[in-house]
Amino acid sequence: MTAFTFHDVPKTDLAMAKIEITVPGIKKALSDYNYCKALAEFIWNGFDAKATSVDLSFVCNEIGNIASLSIKDNGYGIPYDRLPSKFVPFYESEKLASTMQAQLTSAVHGKNGVGRLTFFHFAFKATWDTVYQSEGHNYQYRIETNANKLNHYDSTPPKEVEDLPGTTVTFDGIKNITAYNFETDIKEFLKREFGWFLELNQSKCYCLSINGKALDYSSIIGDKGVFCQTYQSTGLVFEIKYIQWNTRINDEFSRYYFIDSKENEVFKETTTLNNKSDHYYHSVFVKSELFDNFIINTDETIPQNQLFGHSKKDDEYKYIKTEIDKLLRKKRKPFLSEYADKLVIDLESEQVFPKCNSDNLWERARRDELKNVVKGIFQIEPKIFSNLNQEQKKTMFGLLDLIIDADEKDKLFQILEGIVSLDSDERKDFADLLKATRLSSIISTIRLIEDRYRTIEDLKQLVFNPALHANEKDHIQAVVEKHYWLFGEQYHLVAAAETKFEEALRRYIYYLRGEKKPVQIDHVDKNREMDIFAVRQDYQHDIINNIVVELKHPSIKLGKKELDQVDTYLNVIINEPMFNGSNMHWEFYLIGNCFDGSGHIERQFENAQSHGEKSLVFKNNRYRIYVKKWSEIFTEFDLHHRFISEKLELERDKLVTNNDEANAIVKRQKRSSSVQPPVVCIPKA
Repeated sequence: MTAFTFHDVPKTDLAMAKIEITVPGIKKALSDYNYCKALAEFIWNGFDAKATSVDLSFVCNEIGNIASLSIKDNGYGIPYDRLPSKFVPFYESEKLASTMQAQLTSAVHGKNGVGRLTFFHFAFKATWDTVYQSEGHNYQYRIETNANKLNHYDSTPPKEVEDLPGTTVTFDGIKNITAYNFETDIKEFLKREFGWFLELNQSKCYCLSINGKALDYSSIIGDKGVFCQTYQSTGLVFEIKYIQWNTRINDEFSRYYFIDSKENEVFKETTTLNNKSDHYYHSVFVKSELFDNFIINTDETIPQNQLFGHSKKDDEYKYIKTEIDKLLRKKRKPFLSEYADKLVIDLESEQVFPKCNSDNLWERARRDELKNVVKGIFQIEPKIFSNLNQEQKKTMFGLLDLIIDADEKDKLFQILEGIVSLDSDERKDFADLLKATRLSSIISTIRLIEDRYRTIEDLKQLVFNPALHANEKDHIQAVVEKHYWLFGEQYHLVAAAETKFEEALRRYIYYLRGEKKPVQIDHVDKNREMDIFAVRQDYQHDIINNIVVELKHPSIKLGKKELDQVDTYLNVIINEPMFNGSNMHWEFYLIGNCFDGSGHIERQFENAQSHGEKSLVFKNNRYRIYVKKWSEIFTEFDLHHRFISEKLELERDKLVTNNDEANAIVKRQKRSSSVQPPVVCIPKA
């Protein structure tokens, strides 16, 4: 067969033709494609050829590589006399013959004339077996090209056949694709690429399948609903299908698709909430007789009475656009609220909020208030937070924090309106948010403080009132393991009574690393049980703080025996490497009502007094042991909270509830707002 260029090819003898660009030029122009996008182009070619069914078939060999790959459609095929226009003009396409229609509908996808040449990203050779109809007869012929001669193609003469129209593209020399790729990235890409298109043509039974199984894209649908709206003046009915996608769909904006009564798409346009930087991706399909004779008039100078049919000037059209817009805003509101929560979590992980002392109750309340304001601003105008680098985010949130701290939140209106235009509803929503944020923050803080004082008063009753017959395990332990804030803020309970060291270590590893694995401790005292074991991670300084608390019955006096018990816990931990990372710090507390008369505890205080820490009896590197009376615990709480208590004018006498039973105290403290998170649990596999 003799090679020649397309200009030399008679239309009756298309044996070989040359595409008007070099092979390196083609590959360079198509370098942005990957195998997912290239496969999608071939599928689009099928749908562009009016196919209702496209099947992507592949066969794997024994090691999971692709042995064969083809794409078959039931479209109108590639007419032989139009072959030059299909394969030769690079970056031009006959699909754009009707430019306006291509811009206003989804009927035509390909527009650059490049789709059929992208196969080189995943295969060496492509062969098209196509059947088309001409003058009442069906004809079949074959087209071939390969990655080394992308600017050439070979074709066979057409022959009459009985087969139905359609095209099958077969790829040889497959590379870069495995069965695993199909189950992961390829399927996910095709969901994002074609989900909206299949929904648009659902009534026409369009199907995209992989090895004969229809592509299931339900996993990328976040919300879906079907509604009807009636224009009361004329009784015209609109059928509306709404879909919110939980991921960005490929190369398609959030759009309205307007469909006539015969299920044909008439035109489409972007929605009012498209591209708002809020991750609210959506599609709205509107079907009505209004669009049966709809004229898309872009010339405002043409009088309406000179047009036949309906147009965007009709009251019915204006009505449905308004109603759909209301629907979208209604649907978007809870979505933004939920997404705002995720945004704040992400921002916290980026550490862009102003520094906060987690041990300070007021600073934590201010941080919560800032978070709520950020959520509110995001729900009004998400774009404010888009495309900001870390330093810009830190600056923005620092300024917001200063405004909140200065109690000048009303100025946020001026700032926001300098950026976006707020309508009356948005102004009201934001004003309500600022009021609610401040009030809820104050109320929750006051309640928390009150409940903590109430916990202290209840503990005093359990510890100091012998008439209650409170014991260590059922009463004092039960309250303290719910309120371990007594020993510091932001801790998480790893183990409480009746948890042996090996189980405590398993939970510790799971909390810190998310690992679930068996552990074994080689120590004679590994079956001892700590009353309270809690952990706190200081991400700012990369420190893991751990506390172990040993609680004693009010009648037991603290001495050498009790302190040796804590020393045993220390020895088990020191001798277990997984408890002893270089950034792990340990504090042990022995708590009781009073000391015995031996003077042992007092001598340990004297031995450790050079370290300058009250209640310290032992310090070595990252390990400390403290011995405290309950009276000291209560006094320290009062000193830390005295300023807040005085400012809030808490009537503490009213917080004391006289109880005849210790069980009543324990039961009430389980319902307190100051209860800490429960013990760390390892989920079952």
